Amino acid sequence: MTQQLNYLFTSWEGGGNVTPALVVVRKLVARGHRVRFMSESCNRSEAKASGASFVAWNRAPNRGDRTPESQTYRDWAAPTPQEGLLSVIRDAWCGPALAYARDVIDELRGEPADLVVTNEALFGVMAGCESLGQPFATLCPNISLSPLPGIPPLGPGLAPARNEQERDLHDQIARASEAMFDSGLPMLNAARAALGLQPLTHLFDQLVPAKIELLATSAAFDFPAHHLPAKVRYVGPQIADPNWASPWQCPWPKADTRPLVCVSFSTTFQNHAGVLQNVLDALAPLPVRVLATLGGSVKVTELRSPENCILVDSAPHSQVMREASLVVTHGGHGTVMRALLSRIPMLVIPHGRDQNDNAVRVTERGAGVSLRPNASIDAIRESCLKLLRDPSFTDAARRLGDLVAAEAENSSVVSELEAVAVDAPVVAA
Repeated sequence: MTQQLNYLFTSWEGGGNVTPALVVVRKLVARGHRVRFMSESCNRSEAKASGASFVAWNRAPNRGDRTPESQTYRDWAAPTPQEGLLSVIRDAWCGPALAYARDVIDELRGEPADLVVTNEALFGVMAGCESLGQPFATLCPNISLSPLPGIPPLGPGLAPARNEQERDLHDQIARASEAMFDSGLPMLNAARAALGLQPLTHLFDQLVPAKIELLATSAAFDFPAHHLPAKVRYVGPQIADPNWASPWQCPWPKADTRPLVCVSFSTTFQNHAGVLQNVLDALAPLPVRVLATLGGSVKVTELRSPENCILVDSAPHSQVMREASLVVTHGGHGTVMRALLSRIPMLVIPHGRDQNDNAVRVTERGAGVSLRPNASIDAIRESCLKLLRDPSFTDAARRLGDLVAAEAENSSVVSELEAVAVDAPVVAA
């Protein structure tokens, strides 16, 4: 039995960011630690199923469900991905910074923690911890939100620079990206002033007090950095089926040997019903079986289902993808990781957020193809046929998947968090 430690995890309902945190929670609970999970009320059942006690946000945004109507940010309505990210920075991450800070301060005053483990975008939580002298770590459930030396800047889906001209372009984009994130700085600095903290120069300076920054992705999947800062660690993808995924029983007879195509887009609303319909129409005349999981962000009644397709609100991807030959996805990190762990090639149709960057990491390794959301039905069909017929994509997905699986199976996430918590003195809030 290890020394029992007390952890407070903080998160927000951003789709694929919740399950990885709860996978880590489950691992810590299995080690005998006390874990509280502070998030939005719609995450209550998941948190309790992981073995954690649940605390809902009070002042900070708190969705009771995952419906599109309750979504607090509208990045899908923005005319460009850049403006969409600006809306997330404003409405989800920085605008409510003081509310997040005060909620976490209240929780720590009620019960101290050896370590706070927060989602990397909750800058207000970090500021609240800083104001108390409370040790905290960040857990990033995807590729790094903050810039890392030598890795292309997040957003447009850039491959590593191959010449001086591309390096200059990356530098320009990196400066523009920094300015975009710093659009949230006045809101964060206002929260910091209310907490008695000095202003920051850049938004990501809020990560400086973190004891450690954990990236819950695969180093083999990510592009290599020139060097990693000492406190940044890759701990492998933390993947599991959410507890709200419905049981899956294959409806097709065993004698049906047509390849299975799994179609899975975002669990948060990205106004993607039209693209999803184009995918279904593209697959309709092909000799394949199609399972489309809608994730609650699109209703079954919004789509026309062809004869070879079954629409479900949810299904356990770990089970479904073991039977699949191809995944068609928006490129969310969790879906991409699950497809790679299943050694399946992908057609990625990004809609924003980190999806372009996940897509380029797939295509650069030969494990899939990427199309724009406005791709025609014919282009989608041709890409699917290419991926199904050309074994090089499956071979590449298998090679990359083997590396990702090894990192997932040998994750150091628990030992990293235990070591930091033991070294961090409990603060009397």
